[in-house]
Amino acid sequence: MFESLGDRLQNVIHKVKGYGKITEDNISEMMREIRLALLEADVNYKVVKEFTSIVKEKALGEEVQKSIKPGDLFVKIVQDELTELLGGEKEPLNLKGNPATLMLVGLQGSGKTTTIGKLANFLRKKHSKKPLLVACDVYRPAAIDQLKQIGKQLNIEVYDEGKNNPVQIASNGIKYAKENGYDYVLIDTAGRLHIDEDLMQELDQMKNEIKPEEILLVIDSMMGQDAIHVITGFHEQLPLTGVVLTKLDGDTRGGVALSVRHLTNIPIKFIGVSEKMDGIDSFDPERMAGRILGMGDIVSLVEKATEAIDEKEAERTAKRMQSGKFDLEDFLSTMKQMKKLGPLENLLKLIPGAKKIGLNSVKIDPKQMAHVEAIVLSMTPKERRNPEIIKASRKTRIAKGSGTSVQEVNKLLTQFDQMKKMMKQMSSGNFKMPF
Repeated sequence: MFESLGDRLQNVIHKVKGYGKITEDNISEMMREIRLALLEADVNYKVVKEFTSIVKEKALGEEVQKSIKPGDLFVKIVQDELTELLGGEKEPLNLKGNPATLMLVGLQGSGKTTTIGKLANFLRKKHSKKPLLVACDVYRPAAIDQLKQIGKQLNIEVYDEGKNNPVQIASNGIKYAKENGYDYVLIDTAGRLHIDEDLMQELDQMKNEIKPEEILLVIDSMMGQDAIHVITGFHEQLPLTGVVLTKLDGDTRGGVALSVRHLTNIPIKFIGVSEKMDGIDSFDPERMAGRILGMGDIVSLVEKATEAIDEKEAERTAKRMQSGKFDLEDFLSTMKQMKKLGPLENLLKLIPGAKKIGLNSVKIDPKQMAHVEAIVLSMTPKERRNPEIIKASRKTRIAKGSGTSVQEVNKLLTQFDQMKKMMKQMSSGNFKMPF
């Protein structure tokens, strides 16, 4: 997400920080590079022009000229304006209804039905409350079955009435939710290949009937600048309260995210970050600006860890590490908890300065992780608690049981032994950096 744009903007910032003084000439050169970076990321030309004009004007202002570190002040200007471009402040969902009703709309192929499942899962985890999915896409073949499959996968109930009138289904779904104690109702509406009058009339009728707290447009970020026309087209006929941008983890330049708020005044509320059912994040302009500029996003990292990791288990493991009793049972437990956080390379990118120390380009092969887990699982509980007893015959058995080689078993045991020694040194305060 925004990797190419981020790299180029970070290079510009690195150059500016080297300047003892900011002048008209050097800032013009920097602004040219920023302008090209934004245009190549498919940011709307009008947005780019306004953004660079504001940044240049502020960078040449009296405050920057008198600053002891003008480079640092320039970085703050770019970050502030980037945050403003992305929407300024985070826009939370309106969940005040009883039940709170969210109506999701969009074109076919935008990922709407999958997104409704991800959003229901997100709300359940975030607020510990009960969501209901309502199937109102009665036109697309297998749309109802797809939603039911997602509901089954997430253990979230789906209300449907087959191919009946979608407006009536939505109304009945909300009644059902009230009668059965549901906190949120998420309505999956029909998409079309393009915006048409019939679709908009039906959505307008549904809006008037159920009066949702939120009307969210799900849009494929890979559409590029065409997405702006789709958002505008929907909003002219339906009062959108927010946008969900999908596929921001894919091969997308991300320019639409930098253009949406400025051109449409509709806030981005969520972004799709992976294909998995937990692959959705609430959109925070300040944090996103920090990520783009290579400043990391520790808050998101901590939030992900808090959601996925069992606090008591983590505390127990930490104590065992400090006491030198950390064994392969603990290692296996830690691996399982880490897997809940998602791809590790994505987490490393959230660390401030990740690019400078090479974490931005780290690739962790999930197959290799699976091999390590298979090796540990092939050991007996006694072997996991006492790795030193694993000699030749045991290694052969473990390798066969895990579908790996004795060399791989040896490698894991050696690495684990080194890790234990390092933990012991760290807990005793005698740890020295190996460089």
